[in-house]
Amino acid sequence: MASQVLVAANRGPLSYVLDDDGALTARRGGGGLVSGLSAALARQPEALWICAALSDADREAVRRGVSEPGVRMLDIDPTTYDDAYNGIANSVLWFTHHHLYDVPREPVFDARFRRQWEAYAAYNHAFAVALAEEAGEGAAVLVQDYHLALVPGELRALRPDLKIGHFTHTPWASPDFLGMLPDDIRSQLVWGMLGADRLGFHTRAWAAEFVRGADLDDARGCADPFWAADSSPGVHHRPMGPDGRLGERRTTDVGAYPLGVDGDDLRALAHRPVVDDKLAALRAEVGDRAAIVRVDRTELSKNVLRGLLAYRELLTSHPEWRERVVHLASAYPSRQDLEVYRAYTQSVRDLAAEINAEFGTPQWQPVLVSVEDDFARSLAAYRMADVALVNPVRDGMNLVAKEIPVVSEAGCALVLSTGAGAYEELREDALTVNPY
Repeated sequence: MASQVLVAANRGPLSYVLDDDGALTARRGGGGLVSGLSAALARQPEALWICAALSDADREAVRRGVSEPGVRMLDIDPTTYDDAYNGIANSVLWFTHHHLYDVPREPVFDARFRRQWEAYAAYNHAFAVALAEEAGEGAAVLVQDYHLALVPGELRALRPDLKIGHFTHTPWASPDFLGMLPDDIRSQLVWGMLGADRLGFHTRAWAAEFVRGADLDDARGCADPFWAADSSPGVHHRPMGPDGRLGERRTTDVGAYPLGVDGDDLRALAHRPVVDDKLAALRAEVGDRAAIVRVDRTELSKNVLRGLLAYRELLTSHPEWRERVVHLASAYPSRQDLEVYRAYTQSVRDLAAEINAEFGTPQWQPVLVSVEDDFARSLAAYRMADVALVNPVRDGMNLVAKEIPVVSEAGCALVLSTGAGAYEELREDALTVNPY
């Protein structure tokens, strides 16, 4: 049966586990995207979620024809997937949108990059074809994130009847950083996005970055950004047809849609017995000292190292705070299959150890760092927070900036980077800092 509501995302709402006896068991996936969209799609009984098969068990499920209602997994060649996901999405587009490149040395666009880009295009094409096959006449399709930036354009060509939206959960690169990409790649990327009827970002700033970078006049057509005082901005565009002539003008609207937190649900999670146990252990270590709390992945854009350096500067410049404060830093390992992330994670461990060696006493450990995925410990730290430190270089939203103040038992000061997406909403209620 054709679906009237479809979601496309790299990660699906479930994954499979291959049991010892060869049986496949489906397990619900994790993460904010899965939780948020699953709740919304529950009200659409005929909705379909199209995702990539990420594990060997997922791929085996596809090959056996095993599936769950409302989910279609795509069995993409593992090498193609790795080149698309790690080679382009996480090593090029992520770095571009978050302004992470060490510009004197990178990026480098060589033959390897071109091969990986072909894989990224093939990966996006597989999603576009699957959506075209599954969508009913005039169906609504919501494409998720930078992994699938080319899908709207491809899908528009295959199924012009569809209502297509694309939501980007990261920032969008400034025109200068977007301009680092080869001209043809930048053109493919922007025209891919312009296949959508509406593009969504978390903040007006990221929406504006896209619009500013979408002024195009090239072999694919012409595109003209527009700004409206009483409505969202957008882009008028005329794609080039197969006959070499400009087609009819279309409009892609671009809007900002911030993400909030469910305070009641979060507080309930933070008061479960497992969190109470973690809280008791942390209180035993911290005592009556003030707690500066951060919770992040060891992701380069989260700026964990500069946060630790700032804390060391506090202890150096204001010795009166020694033995009166503890920095609780939860840093979940992120993307450890990439060398640059493994090195960054180790640097976090090393710097925390240096601070403890320099300032620590038998009665006081200045930094309590946890480089592991421990959600209960993070919630316990939320409850203890006197100061929440959120200092990303550049971030799509950063829900931690909204979560810690909701859960903190004594109330906390929020130290917030101007690079966080949440800055747009919270700057009047935070101590704002330059992330550098």
